[in-house]
Amino acid sequence: MAAQRSFTDLVAEGAAVPTEGWDFSWFEGRATEARPSWGYARSAGERLARAEAALDVQTGGGEVLDFALGRAEPDRPSLVAATEGWPPNVAKATALLRPRGVVVVAATDDEPLPFADGAFDLVLSRHPVRPHWDEIARVLRPGGTYFAQHVGPASVFELVEFFLGPQPAHVRGARDPEGERAAAEAAGLRVVDLRAERLRMEFRDIAAVVHFLRKVVWMVPGFTVEAYEPRLRALHERIEREGPFVAHSARHLFDVRKPTH
Repeated sequence: MAAQRSFTDLVAEGAAVPTEGWDFSWFEGRATEARPSWGYARSAGERLARAEAALDVQTGGGEVLDFALGRAEPDRPSLVAATEGWPPNVAKATALLRPRGVVVVAATDDEPLPFADGAFDLVLSRHPVRPHWDEIARVLRPGGTYFAQHVGPASVFELVEFFLGPQPAHVRGARDPEGERAAAEAAGLRVVDLRAERLRMEFRDIAAVVHFLRKVVWMVPGFTVEAYEPRLRALHERIEREGPFVAHSARHLFDVRKPTH
């Protein structure tokens, strides 16, 4: 049982697990996160089945797009492309998605999308660092759709603030869905649907915490086991004493259209 293992062993395990891609299967039995009611990956598959040309922005390791394309078969788009900025994920996504005929393009999160105006009738994204609304509007055809699941404000901040202390209001309020709605509309897009949920998470051992903070690097910027050893030990002792550490993720779903005129 993980609860019977030492702090040192658990931390070493969490520090050794590879972090490439967005496959979270390693967490099974050690951490849980409730899923949004809308079922993004399944719904993305339904959208892909009706599209002609699709783009997945910031695809990570390609796992979500691969699943969605599997759901769309045999009616998947004739053209599918994806972008990713982190080199290890570019390689992982390319290997996973090439058999499906998907072109994966290396592009950093802040640069313009490397595609022509009006190239796609569907743009997807799951957990983009931030949405570049002007670029999304540019590459969408008139009448095209942006369908995406974003991370919301103060997501997993119970864990963030355990390590960093209380965060200022402007940090806690970043990624506000209503602010993103306003930015989408300013880019000339029309928000058809916007839904938000907060979802329970549990971390059942300190290995799961270490792996999570190494994988989701923006939660505690610059995280290393050595730098945060005292807080990790304190959290390990709390989990041993009180049971799983509970946090809450924030997610919102965007369904956005580019007007036809």
